[in-house]
Amino acid sequence: MPELVITVARFGFLILLWIFVFTVVGVIRRDLFAGARSGRLVAAPRGVGAATQQQAAKPAKAKRGRAAHQLVVTAGQLAGTRITLGEAQITIGRAEDSTLVITDDYASARHARLVPRDGQWFVEDLGSTNGTYLDRAKVTGPTPVPLGVPIRIGRTSLELRP
Repeated sequence: MPELVITVARFGFLILLWIFVFTVVGVIRRDLFAGARSGRLVAAPRGVGAATQQQAAKPAKAKRGRAAHQLVVTAGQLAGTRITLGEAQITIGRAEDSTLVITDDYASARHARLVPRDGQWFVEDLGSTNGTYLDRAKVTGPTPVPLGVPIRIGRTSLELRP
């Protein structure tokens, strides 16, 4: 084979290698900083609304037999944010398509979800790196969430309220 063909093939492979490296770095960067670029703090789909700061100042009392109607962020960058609960599941994470987009370094892109079943809400960890905690216990499967008990995802804390 002529020397010129071998040299061109070497440079071609080198260029392909660098394209692959930049593509991998771009994918990792997008995953790590998902949600931070848009400036949005909460992405709410149809039927889910965020309440005002005035409503967020009211304390909640957890009573038995009452159904949860709101998800309240009690700690973290989104403290005071309220999401009205309906029949749809609530996804939590850094991904742009999450119901509650949290910009927390310790949260995964798709970290956890809250699912309604038979009038009660269950929290599920979606294979996150740092885990989801209900009060102080790590969530390992679908776990029922009582009213007023904190759900912790990184530095963000959430509660179900009536």
